Amino acid sequence: MGTLVANSWRKYVTPCWRPSVLRQGENCSNKVGDPSGRADKLWWYKDIGLHMYGELSMAVIQANNVLEDQCQVESGPMSYMEAGPQGTFVGIYDGHAGPEASRFINNHLLENIKSMNLCLLWNVLDFLFDKVMRFCPFHCKLAKTRGLLTLQRFNAGYTFESREMSADVIKNAYLATEEQFLSMVKKQWEIKPQIASVGSCCLVGVVCDGMIYTANAGDSRVVLAAVEKSGKQVKAIQLSDEHNASVESVREELRSLHPEDPKIVVLKHNVWRVKGVIQISRSIGDAYLKSAEFNKPPLIAKFRIPDPFEKPILLAEPSIHVHKLQHGDQFLIYASDGLWEHLSNQDAVNIVHHSPRNGIAKRLVKAALKVAAKKREMRYSDLKKIDRGVRRHFHDDITVIVLFLDSHLISQSSFQRPVLLVKGSGVAPGDADA
Repeated sequence: MGTLVANSWRKYVTPCWRPSVLRQGENCSNKVGDPSGRADKLWWYKDIGLHMYGELSMAVIQANNVLEDQCQVESGPMSYMEAGPQGTFVGIYDGHAGPEASRFINNHLLENIKSMNLCLLWNVLDFLFDKVMRFCPFHCKLAKTRGLLTLQRFNAGYTFESREMSADVIKNAYLATEEQFLSMVKKQWEIKPQIASVGSCCLVGVVCDGMIYTANAGDSRVVLAAVEKSGKQVKAIQLSDEHNASVESVREELRSLHPEDPKIVVLKHNVWRVKGVIQISRSIGDAYLKSAEFNKPPLIAKFRIPDPFEKPILLAEPSIHVHKLQHGDQFLIYASDGLWEHLSNQDAVNIVHHSPRNGIAKRLVKAALKVAAKKREMRYSDLKKIDRGVRRHFHDDITVIVLFLDSHLISQSSFQRPVLLVKGSGVAPGDADA
């Protein structure tokens, strides 16, 4: 009976939570600079733009023959409900063995977060009407506020609240994206077996309701810059965990999850690798390391694992941290591991802190490239002449998003910036000289 009542109510409440969708390119007059970013030879960048809580800067440099990094920023509704939470979403997807997984995540993960929020609402409604209406035949009032669902029983003053944005919502969106991608792999397996070897690291940040949600699967990283209490220094605070076999705690986790496998991590050519083939322990994709059904021909031999396995070797579930925004929080640097291979957390924070905001993401990438050139005892000007493909021997694809946090805007809970949607991907073919 309760479920029937809830289904009946859906006819009346659904119009109140219609999806709010902005197509890429709409509302461009409210954005700063080039609304969709610019592609220039091996670069894609957006020097400056506005998000809900301040300014942002984005940059991507290509090193592989095909760009495997993808990224996105969306500022606005984080749910397909007008009453849902508002915030800024950042995603950096560092692909490997091909671009298919990172592109797939770029098109599905945020949509899954928005859908999870809507599913959460219906689950709450089902529970409330099934439990409350069945045993308490009193009049009920359904009230919706920004990011909050409240059902109040008049007679007893009972209130049930559920915030739509949560760590569980983000985790479930990761797992849903993984399930969708593996389903696609299964459909294409016979005609495109290589798709089973493709995967991607996945770093997500959501700034919403005074909180920073950070989710990570893989070895990308986000660093927060915060003013110390003395007010004299800006400190780098890493908000993300990394899942790379080079980290001792990751190797310990793998051994505890696979106690029956003495070769779960192998030191190969002085580099720790999971099963001797991959450095990361968590990802979306990499179907051949998730299910034995893909660890066989027609997948090419170099990807196949000789030892049989029954449970997934890699995990898709992200590690998630929630940070409450403080007055001294200045900006966030989200980047693929290509940046952090050459710059320390504090070096990156210092560069941003002491530089103009316009073009700062590109400036960070160039700083990393100069270090990469120096490591190979060459001039940066010579590195700039090397084209894609060959460049991968000197550095990886690098993606950087710098998100500035304006405490004045964050404190205004009712303040709304125009909706922003930017995807950094698909650097067009061109000459070198980056």
